[in-house]
Amino acid sequence: MDKMGLKKKVVRGTFWVFITQIFTQAVALVKNIILARVLSPDDFGLFGIALIVFSLLEAFSRSGFDVALIQKKEDIRDYLDTAFVVNIGRGVVLFLLLFFSAPLVATFFKRADVIWVVRAVSLVFLLNGFVNPGTIYFSRELEFKKQFQWDMSRSISDIVVSLSLIFFLRNVWVLVISMIFSFLTRVVVSYFIHPYRPAFSFNPVYARSLFRFGKWVFASGILIYLLTQGDDAFVGKFLGVTALGFYRIAYRFSNLPATHITHVISRVTFPMYSKLQDDIPKLREAYLKVLQITALMAFPIAGLIFALASDFTRLFLGEKWIPMVDAMRVLCFFGGLRAIGATMGPIWYSTGNPKIQAKLGLYQLSFLAVIIYPFALVYNILGVSIAVTLSNFLVVASGMYFLKRIIKVSLSEFFSAIGPQLLSAILSVISIQVFIYFCCIKIQISSFFALTVLGIFIYILSMGLFARKNGISYLTYLKDFVSGWK
Repeated sequence: MDKMGLKKKVVRGTFWVFITQIFTQAVALVKNIILARVLSPDDFGLFGIALIVFSLLEAFSRSGFDVALIQKKEDIRDYLDTAFVVNIGRGVVLFLLLFFSAPLVATFFKRADVIWVVRAVSLVFLLNGFVNPGTIYFSRELEFKKQFQWDMSRSISDIVVSLSLIFFLRNVWVLVISMIFSFLTRVVVSYFIHPYRPAFSFNPVYARSLFRFGKWVFASGILIYLLTQGDDAFVGKFLGVTALGFYRIAYRFSNLPATHITHVISRVTFPMYSKLQDDIPKLREAYLKVLQITALMAFPIAGLIFALASDFTRLFLGEKWIPMVDAMRVLCFFGGLRAIGATMGPIWYSTGNPKIQAKLGLYQLSFLAVIIYPFALVYNILGVSIAVTLSNFLVVASGMYFLKRIIKVSLSEFFSAIGPQLLSAILSVISIQVFIYFCCIKIQISSFFALTVLGIFIYILSMGLFARKNGISYLTYLKDFVSGWK
């Protein structure tokens, strides 16, 4: 594919992935606000325990075949049936493991009522194994319009089931049942949206080929699990299930920049980088543009959440969630750092260096393991938030070294790409805080949205000034944001 053809696909793909994320996360935001007002922190904590164990088995059994299939240069059709059979076998084994280990989970967390919650969640493994493997082409060929349709079906199923059940069940089972139905919808729709029909055919040669690349994805997956779920397990075990409910909701809202925006970026950039892997100058140019765009979106969102965390919690979630506000504010820094760190992963994978991701994860995990207990002992979930933020700063700093080595990105280029966005976000936060301080008003919903608009306006104005100071027209800057790279 020539440069212009790839660029058009990237632009088109970026548009559809953004639409997907806007739709799915808007649905999820509405759902979480409604459920948070009806359900208790303890309900979210119980569901969180089930997800911790679910994610544990998911991480320790990840084949990495999906990443390997996207990274391969040759046609992958011959590999799909093998991947399908492996996924089914994996799903059956994980279902049985999770189902029968539920009593051990209950004993570990000292909550007998979590047994059937865990067993119900284990059904997701069975369902996931039967997803049509042809859907890998959506990412490989940047066909994200179809990916949007696929994700939309799951999101619609999730919110419809959740809001229907909330009238009959005002407990943790609303979360469990809606999760199962959303994955069932995902499986069924995968066969309507892609024509490929898998066969029960296994080729050990193909499996070994995929595993040679996927083993590093597997190792990284374990480390990523320990980093993203290990803090949850720690909180649930040592601080209690209710504290886990507070922590999970604080983490979810404060990490919007990392879990949603960077998800958009990485889904487009990994296949794009894979096509540029043999041209380091173009790969470096593309990466810096992606880094710039990521910071452009992630930093203002993190800043707005930080500035308005208390009022958002009081107005939309309810007074019962106020104890999590300080943790949410600290986790906003984590969200911004994680957003920047997430831009690096596709570089490691696309250039055939997945072991770097594993190394960085090991550095981060080791540091977190040392500091999380003393911080939690003194500051509770706030301490856990500080610990995960500091450990993430370490991995981003280490990642800069590998970027310089792999694609020759200097520190000055790196900070030039994110500096204006960071300063603009800080000015936006200061403007909101100054306005609140001098007006001395109790924020209501109308003033909350007015402050949000003020923060966005200050950010856009500041970015425009930075762009002009550096000889870039504001319209050109916005054009670069839309196109992703030149």
